[in-house]
Amino acid sequence: MSKLKHKHKPKGSLLAALDIGSSKIACFIGRITDDQGGFEVLGVGHFMSKGIKGGTISDIGAAESVIRQTVHAAENMAADIMKGYPLRKVVVNLPGVQARSHGYTADIDISGHEITEGDIRRALAEAQTGVISEDYELIHTIPVNFRIDESDGISEPIGMYGESMSVDIHMVTGEMGALRNMAGAIERSHLDITALCSSAYASGLACLVEDEMDLGCTVIDIGGGVTSFAVFLGGQMIFGDAVPVGGNHITNDIAKGLTTSLADAERLKKLYGHAMASHLDESELIDVPRLGEDDHIGPNHVPRSLLIGIIQPRVEEIFELVRGRLADSGLGSSLGRRVVLTGGTSQLTGIKDLAAHVLDKQVRLGKPIRLGGLPDAVSGPAFATTAGLLTYISERSDEMPAEIMTHLEPGSLWERIKFWLKENW
Repeated sequence: MSKLKHKHKPKGSLLAALDIGSSKIACFIGRITDDQGGFEVLGVGHFMSKGIKGGTISDIGAAESVIRQTVHAAENMAADIMKGYPLRKVVVNLPGVQARSHGYTADIDISGHEITEGDIRRALAEAQTGVISEDYELIHTIPVNFRIDESDGISEPIGMYGESMSVDIHMVTGEMGALRNMAGAIERSHLDITALCSSAYASGLACLVEDEMDLGCTVIDIGGGVTSFAVFLGGQMIFGDAVPVGGNHITNDIAKGLTTSLADAERLKKLYGHAMASHLDESELIDVPRLGEDDHIGPNHVPRSLLIGIIQPRVEEIFELVRGRLADSGLGSSLGRRVVLTGGTSQLTGIKDLAAHVLDKQVRLGKPIRLGGLPDAVSGPAFATTAGLLTYISERSDEMPAEIMTHLEPGSLWERIKFWLKENW
């Protein structure tokens, strides 16, 4: 599988990522430390979400308030480097429930000359013009396979010769209405969106090792309100999707099933939760605070098996929904045998074994591995998307549709279609 040569941002560049999730909003400010795109994180901020439900903004004022608070915390931590200048430009996650994957094949005439990067961009631009819509915004244009004349599986076409070239392209779009609401909350916080990246793609860039990306792997990011997933092969994301179920649903189930508050349900999930039942759970008692009663009334002991009996079906449902979406993708053997779990809910004890059982794949737990200087508090799987956003804007901004159009040769398709520069929000 091939791609355009990724161009790293120059050493010393300051970049910022804003991850807007159902359970938290997080901001990382980073600086590129070398010519290979290496990073050090200078500032972090994160606060519990408000005004976000199921990955979608439900109260723009509340969301704006937390975004401001989060960014301000990251700016304060990076104050020595930023020298009093406020943060202006951010790369933002596109929640999985708003993202859609599309496959497209572009055919262009080469006429026997040597294939250049310009030819590839011409093919990608042709594909982009085929998906223009007022209903959604194009987020990613990723070339995943090349054919020259009758030869398939070309890994690097630049410098080769042929009469015609075909490019299989993975395109990701985002729902325009939801994007406008998100952009409104961000712009009211005096920030400009420089790029969008789908959440699962960012998580994969943060957590996967190179061999996993090349040989075939699915990253599953289990967040608070949404479980997003992306399939990688040949170093590229070839498919992405999401299901609107996550860790918050497990917490709600516990609160209802044990008649306790959401805060206590979350605490019980973290302290005593397990994704798979064992024979020891029946004999172990846990104290469940009663909803609406004072603490001093006395303990309310229930078997731990009752808690796990609530958790396990919901976690199984998440993996069964993901398995179904993957089966419907038509990717077949391209899915590979490997799964990496990340996101805050991936820290639930026993979840790796349950995932392996339901998905019938090799499963490991993933956390950000590509950023230096991450404080311990934000180095875990809950911050995979935030970390991956920095990797994306540093290394893969050439996959942004506007970049592809801007770098076309003057006088080409760009002038004819007047395609990308209109304001979408």
